[in-house]
Amino acid sequence: AAPADTMIVRTYFVLGGEPGVEGIVPTLAEAPKAPAVAGAAMAALLDGVPGGDRYAPISTAIPPDTELLGLTIKNGVATVDLSTEFDSGGGSASMQYRLAQVVYTLTQFSTVKSVVFQVEGQTVTVFGSEGIVLDGPVDRSDFTDQLPSMFVDRPAFGAAFASSGHVTGTANVFEAQFRVAVLDGAGKVLADESVMATCGTGCWGTFDVTVSYGV
Repeated sequence: AAPADTMIVRTYFVLGGEPGVEGIVPTLAEAPKAPAVAGAAMAALLDGVPGGDRYAPISTAIPPDTELLGLTIKNGVATVDLSTEFDSGGGSASMQYRLAQVVYTLTQFSTVKSVVFQVEGQTVTVFGSEGIVLDGPVDRSDFTDQLPSMFVDRPAFGAAFASSGHVTGTANVFEAQFRVAVLDGAGKVLADESVMATCGTGCWGTFDVTVSYGV
């Protein structure tokens, strides 16, 4: 919960780890209450990782001092204009991650299906020194390589999770099967559920499982 003059927004950062674990991850941030929620989420994303040491495994690929110069949403397409810092520094992996962070943050909203990038008011068709081609609007499906093999979109990293809550996301795992467990602070298993995604072994499938536990 947030105070009356603020609201909670979702932002997407990069969770470090081994191959299959590293990738885009959602977090929650507190922002001043505003009617333009997508703009508030973008502002929170550019502010950097929330939570201090509690979010230590998480980082951002977006260069510091990147500024949001404009954001419009029309017919399901968000056009986001960022300052020149967004296009500077970093190799191919960093460039892909920073694009994915913005795309995932904006496409959390039902009014946004895809994103067009601008830098200093100019539409980007080739991004960064690595020459990443942005052929028109891009969406989440363009950045599956930046996901962990089991991408949990809800609950967000560090969020509260009540019993009978939903765990949702996408996965690309062997035979589409994996398990979701809830552990307490001492490491005791409170719940352990089998999960079946809609697709697996070389393809991405969605999943939605209800997990109940008792303490």
